[in-house]
Amino acid sequence: MQQRYYSLDVFRGATVALMILVNNPGSWSHVYHALSHAEWNGFSGADAVFPFFLFAVGNALSFVMLKLQQASTTAVYIKILKRTFLIFLIGYLINWMPFVKWDNNTLVPKDLSKLRIMGVLQRIALCYGIAALLIYHIKPRVTFLLSCLILIGYWAICFLGGDQNNPYSMQGFLGTYVDKFILGENLMYKGEGSTFDPEGLLSTIPAIVQVIFGYLVGLYIQQKGKTFEMLANLLVIGCVLVGCGLIWDSAFPINKKMWTSAYVVYSTGLAVLVLSILIYAIEFKNKRGMWSKFFDVFGKNALFIFMLSGIIPRIQALIRIKDGFATDGKIHYTTPFGWFYKYVCAPISTIPEIGSLLYAIITLLVFWTIVYWMDKKKIYIKV
Repeated sequence: MQQRYYSLDVFRGATVALMILVNNPGSWSHVYHALSHAEWNGFSGADAVFPFFLFAVGNALSFVMLKLQQASTTAVYIKILKRTFLIFLIGYLINWMPFVKWDNNTLVPKDLSKLRIMGVLQRIALCYGIAALLIYHIKPRVTFLLSCLILIGYWAICFLGGDQNNPYSMQGFLGTYVDKFILGENLMYKGEGSTFDPEGLLSTIPAIVQVIFGYLVGLYIQQKGKTFEMLANLLVIGCVLVGCGLIWDSAFPINKKMWTSAYVVYSTGLAVLVLSILIYAIEFKNKRGMWSKFFDVFGKNALFIFMLSGIIPRIQALIRIKDGFATDGKIHYTTPFGWFYKYVCAPISTIPEIGSLLYAIITLLVFWTIVYWMDKKKIYIKV
């Protein structure tokens, strides 16, 4: 019988909570460094959140794979592909939401010919689906070796296939050429100051390894059980991976937006170390309380609440509140969330980052209230 690991639930929930916190500042111009992504090469606290979530997806797979392997191959394929399709579709629809936009004083439909295809949920969907199929068909040791080959191969094709003057730059990155060729510039992300998609097609390939590594760690934890040997080995594995990532950084920079191989190894090492600490505190020392319950409820409805955190801000953007006049004399409008930040959070301090962080914390608490209520009512929405 599988042992229950409450620490894994807390880890998953904490990751979702941090994703919501990072994605909802009061102002993107005023964000503390630890909560903002590295501009290009490098690593900040925010850069740990997405790979940690993919790692947690792999952990969860390690607990359900035994049931999947007892079902027919057809049933497994239907389950995996259905979940992959639904998560991808929801991510795409969130990009489209709220389906209309303001054009002066008129609501007009959004132009589908310029709608981004990829995104965070889309990457989660593809990584889950491909990793699950590989894990289902291939033995763990072979899966690990394949993952290593993927990371090395990704490094090779990025170096050889990118702009030889600077293959690891935003425009010299091979993934940029791949996305422009397959997706087209109109369907790519424009928020980096140029046409570049941080959740592009090519960079999704090494992200799949993040899920596989999470699965392998989860499988190891179950096989070894709640022993100090397991915990000590996890700490060693985490330290080795962090060290390997830092060494690899000198040749293939740690970079979230390219999702480099060094980034995969380094962030996985950090995830293993954080998980080790949680296992020690929760499983060995029984350090549980409000802090663990706070994160646990996020973990029970992880994908749902993350989706909701993307949907609500987009819907409320349709509501316009008069907020003075622009320099050309036209009426200036804001949204309910924008009004709350400007007139409630921002005035709290002369340091703009404090008001922006306060807004993010309040947003997080609102979503926590939702998942807390759902947990009390035993409502768990699985995708």
